Amino acid sequence: MIPAKNISPRLLSFFTALSMAVPVGLLVFILERKWVLAVVTFLVILGGGYLLILWMLEKFIYRKIKLIYKFIQQTKATRKEETYFKYILPQKSMDEVREDVEAWARENTKEIELLRKNEQFRKEFLQNLSHELKTPVFAIQGYVDTLLNGALENREVNRRFLEKTATNISRLTNLLIDLDQISSLERGELRLQKKTFIIQDVVKEVFESISIVAEQKNIQLSIKKGCESPLSVYADKERIRQVLLNLVENSIKYGKTNGSVVASMYNVDGSHILVELSDDGIGIPEKHLQRVFERFYRTDEGRSMDVTGSGLGLAICKHIIEAHGQTIHVRSREDIGTTVGFTLDKR
Repeated sequence: MIPAKNISPRLLSFFTALSMAVPVGLLVFILERKWVLAVVTFLVILGGGYLLILWMLEKFIYRKIKLIYKFIQQTKATRKEETYFKYILPQKSMDEVREDVEAWARENTKEIELLRKNEQFRKEFLQNLSHELKTPVFAIQGYVDTLLNGALENREVNRRFLEKTATNISRLTNLLIDLDQISSLERGELRLQKKTFIIQDVVKEVFESISIVAEQKNIQLSIKKGCESPLSVYADKERIRQVLLNLVENSIKYGKTNGSVVASMYNVDGSHILVELSDDGIGIPEKHLQRVFERFYRTDEGRSMDVTGSGLGLAICKHIIEAHGQTIHVRSREDIGTTVGFTLDKR
C-alpha cells in the first residue's frame, strides 16, 4: 500500500503516473499484441507523466505552500530559507506541511493570548497606579487649599494640616522609591551581597523593629516552638531583612486585634531552608491567591480597609526571592489567616 500519511511529492507523482501507465500499456498490448510497443508505451507514459505531474506539483502547489511559509515567517526569505524552500520543502509531505502550519498556529495563539493578558495587566497597573497616586496627591491639595483660604492664620489648624501634608508627602515619596526599586529589580539590576547568617537572628531583629506597630493592635510576634534552633542560610542579609519586614508589616496590617504572627523555619532537604510567616488575620479569597504578588494588586477587602503602603511590597519580595534563585508561595483561607513562605540556600 501507498504510505499515504508521509507520501512525498515525488512518490505521489510516481504512483499517479504508474496508475496511468499500467492500463494504457495493457490496452496497447491487448489491441496490438506487441509487448515491445506496450512496454515502450508504458515507459513513455510513466516517465512523461511522472515529470509532468511533479512539475505541476512543484510549480503550482508548492509555490503556494512557499508563500504560506513566507507569510508565517513574516519576513523576506534569507539565503538559508531559500535553500530550505528549494530543496527541503519539496521533500515534505502534505501532512508534514499541515503539521508545520498547525504548530505555527498554536504558537501564534499563545502569543496572542499572552499579549491580551499583558494588555489587561497594563490597564490594571495604570488604574492601580492612578489610585495609589491620587489618594496622597488629592489629600495634599486639599490641605494646601484649606491653608491658603484662611486656615494659615490659625496656628492649631495650620500645624495639624502641615503635619498631615508631610505624612502624605512621605507616602508619595515611599511610593516613588518602591517604584524605582521594583523597576530596577525587573531589569535584573539587583546585585546580591550574599553571606552566611542565622535566619532566626534576622527574624528577631525584624520583630523588634516593628514591635511598636504590633503593640497598637496587641498582636503577638513570635517564633514557633521547635524552630528556635539556629539555621544558617546563604543569602543577601539586608534584602532578606527587607522581605521579612514587608511580610510582617502585611500580617499586622491585615491581622486581627489581639492576634498573632508566627515565624517558622525548617530544614527541608539538607540544602534549603524554608521560612514561613503565618497570621490569623482576614485571609485572602482563593480566587485572588494567584495574583497577590502582582504590583499594586489588592483584594476588595484589602482596599476597603484603611491601610497605608505602596501596594508594591509583595511584588518586591517576589523579585528579591527570585533573584536568589528561590521561590515564594502563599496559602490562605478567609477569616482563618495567611501563610507566606520562601526558600533560601542552606550554608
